[in-house]
Amino acid sequence: MAEAARRAGRDPAEISLMAVTKTQPAERIREAYDAGLRLFGENRVQEFAGKAGALRDLTDAEWRMIGHLQTNKASLATELFAAVESVDSLRLAEKLNATAGELSKKLAVLIEINVGGEAAKSGVAVESKDLQELLQGAARLEHLEFRGLMTVPPFTEDPQRARPYFRKLRELRDQIAGQRLPWVGMQVLSMGMSHDFEVAIEEGSTGVRVGTGIFGVRRKL
Repeated sequence: MAEAARRAGRDPAEISLMAVTKTQPAERIREAYDAGLRLFGENRVQEFAGKAGALRDLTDAEWRMIGHLQTNKASLATELFAAVESVDSLRLAEKLNATAGELSKKLAVLIEINVGGEAAKSGVAVESKDLQELLQGAARLEHLEFRGLMTVPPFTEDPQRARPYFRKLRELRDQIAGQRLPWVGMQVLSMGMSHDFEVAIEEGSTGVRVGTGIFGVRRKL
């Protein structure tokens, strides 16, 4: 991470490392914590709910939801996580806002963008009415803190082929920031995973999500 940042003329300290703990048991997560990691991402609400109790004593760890979130699980997600990085509709944002209000909580969120336009993936299309609807609707969601954008680009074995997608997200972030919407922050670009995080950092990522690179090949549930 530090080498990629230096290649891009960036300060390595401005880039966060998230350990993706999908399918990892509590004891493996604790090992990562003991190694110094404090930021963790989970893909499934119910899975994390099953191991959250065993990790409750890790009081300075931060848990974030990074997988697709259905509205019927928004309430539980708001209870369990400090942030939801996969908001892909105004409807979901409204549900999160309502449940955060009930908990007297300010929930950090990122807007998930489907940069590749893949039908099988969640996320808001880059050029869509849905994105503008979400950006404008965010003004009334007082219990949410919009911090930026997240994406999962089309998979490719060659990390360089992901570069155009990362660049596209950065450019979209700049366009949204140019709208000067005071209720929407655009400081965060969550992009880059185990196989392509270096390219993502070179293209402006402020946070990478690494699972296999930390824990090895993912175990099956």
